[in-house]
Amino acid sequence: MNHPKDLLIIFTRNPELGKCKTRLAATVGDESALNIYKFLLDHTKNITKGLKIGKWVYYSDDIWENDIWDKSVYEKKVQSGNDLGERMSNAFIDGFNAGHEKIIIIGSDMYDLNENDLLEAFQILDHHDYVIGPAIDGGYYLLGMKVLNPVLFKNKTWGTDTVLEDTIQDLKGKNYDLLAPKNDIDYFEDIKDIEIFRTFLKN
Repeated sequence: MNHPKDLLIIFTRNPELGKCKTRLAATVGDESALNIYKFLLDHTKNITKGLKIGKWVYYSDDIWENDIWDKSVYEKKVQSGNDLGERMSNAFIDGFNAGHEKIIIIGSDMYDLNENDLLEAFQILDHHDYVIGPAIDGGYYLLGMKVLNPVLFKNKTWGTDTVLEDTIQDLKGKNYDLLAPKNDIDYFEDIKDIEIFRTFLKN
């Protein structure tokens, strides 16, 4: 089924040596971190390309024309704003202004995420105004809404373990639901026990 009023926003960093997964790179080195990030980008593409909805990829720096994101499948844009909250808020505003009714945002470094999780999140928005995918580290890996709520993007210390708690506090009294908690990949500890990443760690 096609749901053109549904929109998935994917936030991504341009995969350049020394510029992505810097916390992971501190342990495994820039080259391994870049290869792991490219692998995660591929995973994100594979779990999203089949969804019959609007899909926008927001690059951190500038649009790359001939990369893994096929422009017949993904509309390409550049993030704008001073911090992550502002950049996400601006992306949601763009989506609602374009006429989309249910909008979900994800990052591009979630190996635990699959297509069914995304379908479940959109289904939750049939009956709720908001959906959150809690990350085990205290942040979130997914945020969706039917009603723009600028408060969710303000007064957060992005990249810390207080983001999820503060966001849920903002939604007190609102109609929201949570997905299952998942592990996102920021540090070596997040990948060291996952078999598939071992190939990237062999020198």
